[in-house]
Amino acid sequence: MIWPNLFIPYWRLINVMPDSFEILHKDLAGRIGRFSTPHGTVETPALMPVVNPHLQVVPPPELSRIGAPMVITNSYIIHQDEGLRRSALEKGLHATLGFEKPVMTDSGAFQLSVYGSVEVQPLEILRFQQAIKSDICVPLDIPTPPDVPRDRAVRELKETERRLVEASENRDSNKSLLAGPIQGSIYLDLREQAGRFLRDKKFDLYPIGAVVPLMESYRYDDLVNVVAASKAGLGSGAPTHLFGAGHPMVFALAAALGCDLFDSAAYALYARDGRYLTARGTWKLREMNYLPCPCPICQGYTQKELMENPERLKLLAMHNLYASFAEINLIKQCIREGSLWDLLESRCRSHPRMLDGFHALGRYASWLESLDTSTKSTFFYLSPESSARPEVLRYGEKIGRLKVEGKVLVTDQERQEDAQEFDAVLHFKPPFGPYPPDLSETYPLNAEVPKKPDVAAVKAAMQNAQKLKEANPSANFTFRIRCAEGVQDD
Repeated sequence: MIWPNLFIPYWRLINVMPDSFEILHKDLAGRIGRFSTPHGTVETPALMPVVNPHLQVVPPPELSRIGAPMVITNSYIIHQDEGLRRSALEKGLHATLGFEKPVMTDSGAFQLSVYGSVEVQPLEILRFQQAIKSDICVPLDIPTPPDVPRDRAVRELKETERRLVEASENRDSNKSLLAGPIQGSIYLDLREQAGRFLRDKKFDLYPIGAVVPLMESYRYDDLVNVVAASKAGLGSGAPTHLFGAGHPMVFALAAALGCDLFDSAAYALYARDGRYLTARGTWKLREMNYLPCPCPICQGYTQKELMENPERLKLLAMHNLYASFAEINLIKQCIREGSLWDLLESRCRSHPRMLDGFHALGRYASWLESLDTSTKSTFFYLSPESSARPEVLRYGEKIGRLKVEGKVLVTDQERQEDAQEFDAVLHFKPPFGPYPPDLSETYPLNAEVPKKPDVAAVKAAMQNAQKLKEANPSANFTFRIRCAEGVQDD
């Protein structure tokens, strides 16, 4: 019996990464990276709190103290306010905000999406961002919302691309980084086209825009499709920002798709409405009895004390940030040890629509497999969705390389009295199927699986058994598999 190394790493970076971005660790399409800016290097995935120049719920110096690695603010608001504009031009953006770490600036596209127009020209607002020394400047793109007619999406994408070309031809001599937003509404071919258009334009960051309406309406399956299409056109190596992804319940799903930066206005907006963020969802503070979070706010106050505190808005916003930063750190740890899928399986059960997004992610298993590492921490089979993991797909693609001859026994029973009568004995473990006993301690065949496998796991394993039979037509197979009893193919 001869078997090759079934788990050869397969790395594929479709495009060349910008000099500002370095990937350190990978899991699924997610990664831990270093993103370099004029005001320092940020480890990704990272969350940028949104700073409203007119209403700072948590002042930027305090944002820095509680762990914000960078922030994002609106250059259009600053540009339109005479006092803020003068201060930013004279002292610089960072001194005006009181934040010395990296600052990204939006261009007014949000106001454009809400009001339909802005009182500034695209090149004018870009040069203003450069003049106030923004670390990452965003050109004034057109954020096309979901569900608009296709001809509108095409027309607005064409105008966005024209503006992006103009922006790339007017780069900053002061070394500010330049973002290239990806638009196209929910038309996946347009999203892929937009990503492909930007691939060779040498932008430093690629925000995926106009997705807030999808998240607000819990259309996480559409969100997954939009991000995947954008990444397919752009290439897997480029640093990606998911605009408006500010709720911690969505971070793991977005990170698994390869999103590196997120921005959150939710920490303040939800606090104004008395809402308490967690990675499992949102609670209304007035309806709570306990504060389950270990952050300094929740350890320092009871629910009643927090409700009655005159600084409740700021304190609740700080909790929301602590909860968000904690989720980002948990995601990093899971990427580092290779257990991001395990985290996804729990997070995506926080809401039925999140589960829709998780199922949508499973449709991209081949893409995830092409990017996923070949070895990682122990495989845990937690639900039927685990049968769609990249490791299972990879094993199914390579099981045909296993060569056996003569009489072959495939069994999920530990002992077989007549095993010596066979030329080869293969063990059987759902969702993988047959495997040589010598590989039982290697990843992922050392997987922890339930004693009673579900139907999805058994079907995946039996499909792999069929592939093995087809690859070895001269062998005579005998199957003794108790766990497959009663499981019928569709």
